[in-house]
Amino acid sequence: MQNFTVATGAILILLGAGAYFASGTSSLTAFIPSVFGILLAACGQLAKNPARTKLFMHIAALLAVLGLLGSLSGIPQAMALLSGAEVARPAAAVARAIMSVVLTVFLTAAVRSFMQARKARAAA
Repeated sequence: MQNFTVATGAILILLGAGAYFASGTSSLTAFIPSVFGILLAACGQLAKNPARTKLFMHIAALLAVLGLLGSLSGIPQAMALLSGAEVARPAAAVARAIMSVVLTVFLTAAVRSFMQARKARAAA
């Protein structure tokens, strides 16, 4: 799960950089996915220490929840874009929607991993 966390962080870093360049403006808020990506990747790296795995994977999950809550508004805006409606800052709407999907996949995997770890501890 630690490597998946690092990979998810890398995807978010690239998403933020792509959003920055796709927006055509110099808005630093386009790098918000990158900030979450850096934090997730750092948690994934720090979780490779067996003594700290549980702590940093839970921190990563908390960061993912916060990022998901902040990016959920992008989904209806991206859907509106797909239906042909105009949306203020379309690049931001798409980036938030992608961030929501990436973080939902990560949280699903994290919860499954937490459940498997709990079962393994109970069996031991």
